Amino acid sequence: MYKLLLCWKYLRTRYLAMVCIVSVMLGVATLIVVNSVMGGFSTKLKERLHGLLSDVVLEAYDYDGFTDAPSKMAQIRNDPFLSNEVEAMTATLEIFAMLQFNFREVPFTRPVRIIGIEPEGRKAVGGFAEHLVNPKNHEKPTFNLDENARERFIIRRASRGIDFPGPREAPNLNEPPPPDPPPSKPHEPQGVILGYAIAHYRDRNAPADLPNKDVRTLEPGDEVVITTVSGAKMSPVFDRFVVSDYFKSEMSEYDSNYVFMPIEHLQKLRTMEDRVTSIQIKLKDYNKAPKVVARLREMFAHAPLEVQTWEQKQGAVLAAIRVEKGILNILLFLIIAVAGFGILAIFSMIVVEKTRDIGILKALGASNGGILTIFIGYGFLLGLVGAGLGTIIGLEITVHINDIEKFIASVTGQDIFPRDVYYFDKIPTDINIFSVFLVNLGSIGIAVLFSILPALRASMLHPVRALRYE
Repeated sequence: MYKLLLCWKYLRTRYLAMVCIVSVMLGVATLIVVNSVMGGFSTKLKERLHGLLSDVVLEAYDYDGFTDAPSKMAQIRNDPFLSNEVEAMTATLEIFAMLQFNFREVPFTRPVRIIGIEPEGRKAVGGFAEHLVNPKNHEKPTFNLDENARERFIIRRASRGIDFPGPREAPNLNEPPPPDPPPSKPHEPQGVILGYAIAHYRDRNAPADLPNKDVRTLEPGDEVVITTVSGAKMSPVFDRFVVSDYFKSEMSEYDSNYVFMPIEHLQKLRTMEDRVTSIQIKLKDYNKAPKVVARLREMFAHAPLEVQTWEQKQGAVLAAIRVEKGILNILLFLIIAVAGFGILAIFSMIVVEKTRDIGILKALGASNGGILTIFIGYGFLLGLVGAGLGTIIGLEITVHINDIEKFIASVTGQDIFPRDVYYFDKIPTDINIFSVFLVNLGSIGIAVLFSILPALRASMLHPVRALRYE
């Protein structure tokens, strides 16, 4: 019982112990916040990457693509093993191009990646319809203009002197309309879906706490010109298109580069009839992806095709996140290690100051193990209190991190979480209970570890020499 009483007394009366507690507390809180934010980024990024890529991707080695995609998909459906594992498939065609448009009478040109798709098929494999801004396209995605976009397109064309069919006023309501036929309907360009960041930019002069600082450069119904290279003659080709919707995945790489259009139109534009660059495959059970990939590689062993899961295709990005998280954990754990050295120094001072007290305890019958337990228990209490306070603070910061970010932005006027870089609407977090437990266990373990050496020194003091100590 005396061991616990002495541990509690030292904890309450030694102000230097507060330094150790604060060090452990800050280390634990920082580790929990960083782990939660990095875990949130990792989880969110995986969801986005997997959402934009199907479970398995069968793709060509170059952008010339391959032919007979329907026959290859039929071959997959007719395979005894794959027919039971594949839920949906769709072919896509991907090329690089230049996008041109006017904003406030100023011409803009930017490089983009054109993805030719079949909307219903792309929806079936996932990662497309749910990211479209127009809610009407969530159920049945289409490249057609809605009423508002069509009206804007007509007004824009009419302002340039192009006549359009539509309601016309007669000189007298009682008279029939003129006998001449109505004007023929002019050509309406093919609709395309633009990445959200292509058609918007961030207003850096807007207040930092403004929830939406996006300025729209292209409206649905606006025209754009896409220029690429013909696959047959390697000569430039271009065509006019009209914006029908936006694609907003909250992934900057995709939202700032991708333009979607019907695959048959892209094939015709680039003179690549019957050629595609990939087949996206959705599985019924992703756990069987390795077996599916192995079977597909065996099936198309002699074709210039590469078969990968979405994780293999994005392996470099996922590996980079794991490495960054590991390095941050190591660096931040050094904070707790510094607190451990503080515990070592404080305990050494206590042993020197309390030498006579240790001698008295031993003279009264305290064993070496009892003295050892006092100091190790003291170290355990320092670690426990510091870790407990750090956990509470860390979890509170993690839960309210977006409110804290908005407050700092409003006070400093600086956007500390630029959405145009990360393109998440808010800072993602993912609190992992097991990770929190490991952080607490590690911090308490370090506190106990650094208290062992002074505790051993105290336990080995001879009682007579300790009583003579001045």
